[in-house]
Amino acid sequence: MEQFIVSARKYRPQNFSTVVGQSHITTTLKNAIRNQQLAHAFLFCGPRGVGKTTCARILAKTINCEHPSEDGEACNTCHSCVSFNEGSSLNIHELDAASNNSVDDIRALVDQVRFAPQAGKYKVYIVDEVHMLSASAFNAFLKTLEEPPPYAIFILATTEKHKILPTILSRCQIFDFKRITTNDTVEHLEDICSKESIRAEKAALQIIAQKSEGCMRDALSILDKIVSFTNGELTYQNTLEHLNILDADYYFRMMEHMLNQDLSSAMLLYDDINRKGFEGDMVLNGFAEFIRNLLLSKDEKVASLMEVVESFRHRYIKMAAKLSAGYLVSALNILAEAEINYKSARNKKLHVELALIRLCYLHQALEIVSDSSKKKITELKPLNFRVLQPVRQPQEKTIQPATSPRPIPVPQPVSAPQPGPVLIIEDKAIAQKEKTQAGKLGSLQKLRERVSNNSQSEKKTHAICLTDELLQKAWQEFIEQLKLSRNPAAQSFEMAALQVKNDSSFCIITPNNLQQKFIEGERIPLSEYMQKRFHNNLLTYQVIVEQREDLQIKFEAPLNSRERYQQLSSQFPLVKELKDRLRLELDY
Repeated sequence: MEQFIVSARKYRPQNFSTVVGQSHITTTLKNAIRNQQLAHAFLFCGPRGVGKTTCARILAKTINCEHPSEDGEACNTCHSCVSFNEGSSLNIHELDAASNNSVDDIRALVDQVRFAPQAGKYKVYIVDEVHMLSASAFNAFLKTLEEPPPYAIFILATTEKHKILPTILSRCQIFDFKRITTNDTVEHLEDICSKESIRAEKAALQIIAQKSEGCMRDALSILDKIVSFTNGELTYQNTLEHLNILDADYYFRMMEHMLNQDLSSAMLLYDDINRKGFEGDMVLNGFAEFIRNLLLSKDEKVASLMEVVESFRHRYIKMAAKLSAGYLVSALNILAEAEINYKSARNKKLHVELALIRLCYLHQALEIVSDSSKKKITELKPLNFRVLQPVRQPQEKTIQPATSPRPIPVPQPVSAPQPGPVLIIEDKAIAQKEKTQAGKLGSLQKLRERVSNNSQSEKKTHAICLTDELLQKAWQEFIEQLKLSRNPAAQSFEMAALQVKNDSSFCIITPNNLQQKFIEGERIPLSEYMQKRFHNNLLTYQVIVEQREDLQIKFEAPLNSRERYQQLSSQFPLVKELKDRLRLELDY
């Protein structure tokens, strides 16, 4: 029976041209080999399973190839290439830093660097997972990495570049590997399926590529597992079943029920999903991703960002045309909130069902909000103008002589025309305006008079001159207020001394800085109280720290043994006489 080899090892690239998805790195390395501009240290960093170790091995094989091609590829036929492919080459040394991360392991590696290669040009040292080295191991590696022998090349590989010391990074040429795109992964899987005579639907391969998230090794492992499960026939349905992925068709049906506000059908569909064993958070996350794809489908420029099966792409665009962007954004907010609170919910199924209920009636809620936010425009009404009565023209004056039975009209002079109705209206308006302004000016004048009267009444209250007696009395009153409010600064105020400087200023003398800070903390209340107490807004004070014995807190220190004996002997002389007669020596 032939031994089975997993696809990740069986189809590992042997040349730069067969590396998938890393053309920016393979091109750079081939040009460096062709132009003989190789660095002495390389750092390959990037996600897992994207070809870092593979490129390191291909580089090690190519630089020792005896007959390289013109484009910088290894021939795979010379003795060096054959021994390398068989794993018997002495010019390549691989070290797994995850399990060999001590200083002794690095020192053993440095000792090997001193020996030149017996065959070939270079000795290549590949250190995988280099971020796992300890700090002391990194320091032991620095000098050799900076100035290695001309025949030694170091290739460091890591998935966590940020954990490597800056001193190591500055000594290496850094190559950043990127995730392999879904299209590149699908093409590589199709090539392997054709070589292995595996019948695979493209939709199934696309699901595998999406599940691998840019990692080719994971994609090949999933492919091997499903091939073993299905006996060499990959279909869309058995791939979904094996990977435990919810089909997008369920989400399309769920969205149709929500558009129709058919809550019962939506709840039954979720119950069917729940019976298949899919957890609620997986449903919420998948539905949110589905709505995100619908939102992207509304714009052709960003529709390419969707990583979906090609057979569903047209269906996404058709469904997105029925929905507004506002509805999709609101649905995303509801699903995101439900997913965040899912872990803290006691009844998980009820929590998901409540989110589905909100989504079913989201259209109706948005319509209510939009209707209430619209401002109702009232009908325009004509303005009510006051009807002006026409002004009567003055009658012509007549002279009625006694001899004439008919009155003779006397014309008015032309130079003095009578004012019309418009002029009369303007005069009334001007008069009314002047009257209003006079009223306003009159009220303003009254306010000014009131303020001036108040200021005059305040000026009449004379300031009280500062004296030692009045100041001490006011000071004690303020201390009583502090005690009533249980303010700890009251003790500092009691220990302070006062000194009057002049009629509007005084000094507060404290023995130390601590009491000064307590008094300074009550500066505003003290200033307001003293100014009000002495009717003087210009009253000021100053806090001074002065070492005075009368202000110090006096503590009675206990007597020592000698002092107690002296005190006792002074009170009772016979004690001293007894000591002298007996010739006693006291140990103080």
